[in-house]
Amino acid sequence: MDADHINYADTGLARLAGAIAEPARARMLCCLMDGRARTSTELAVVAEVSPSTASVHLSKLLEQHLVIVMAQGKHRYYQLASGEVANALEALLLVAGLPRPQFVPNTPDRLRKARTCYDHMAGEVAVGMHDYLLQQAWIAPVGTDASDYELTEKGESALQDMGLDVAATRKARRRFACSCLDWSERTPHLGGALGAALLKLFLSRAWLERDLDSRALALTARGRREFQKVFALKT
Repeated sequence: MDADHINYADTGLARLAGAIAEPARARMLCCLMDGRARTSTELAVVAEVSPSTASVHLSKLLEQHLVIVMAQGKHRYYQLASGEVANALEALLLVAGLPRPQFVPNTPDRLRKARTCYDHMAGEVAVGMHDYLLQQAWIAPVGTDASDYELTEKGESALQDMGLDVAATRKARRRFACSCLDWSERTPHLGGALGAALLKLFLSRAWLERDLDSRALALTARGRREFQKVFALKT
C-alpha cells in the first residue's frame, strides 16, 4: 500500500472519529442504533441541543456518510447510513461498556398494531410483513437508493397463490412497490401499487376490518391465523 493511500485513510479515519466523538452527535447516533428513523427535532431532544444546533450536527454526520436523510411528506427523517455504520457503532458501544438504547413508541395501541397509510397498510403488522417479504426474497430492492422493490419469481408465485392479481397490479399508473417509512415504527412498510393491492386483498378475505372512526385496522381471528401462517407474524 502506497504512502498516499495510507495518509488518505488515516485522514479519513480521523475525520470520522471526530464526527462520532462530539457528545451530542454520539447521542444522536446511539439513538439511531435501533434502525428506526427520527426527525431533527426528535434528535435535538435526544442530544439536548437546540434545533438549529442539531441541524449543524446532522450536517456533519451526513458529510461523513454516517446518516442518511429521507423525505416523507413534509417531514425529513434521519437514519443510520448502513448496516456497516451500525456494526461499527455497536463495536464501539461494547468497548465503552454501554447498553444499546431502546425505542419507545408513543402511538396509541389500536393505531400502532395496524392502520391504513393512504391506500396501503401501516403499523406493526405491515412492518413485519415487509420484513418477511425481504427476508424470504419475495421482493428485492432495485434502483440507486433501493427504495423501490420488484417481485422475485418466488414472490410472484407466492402472492398469486394467495389470490393477488399481479398482472393487474403491474398495470397501475404508479410505482409498483416501494418502501414507505412507518410513522409509529420508524422502519419501512410496503407501499406502492403492490402494498395497496395487498391491503385490498386482506380486506376482501376478512383478515382485516376497517375502523369506522379512524385509520385503525382490526385483525380478525381469521386474520391472526393467516398472518401467522403466511408471513410468520405473531399478532
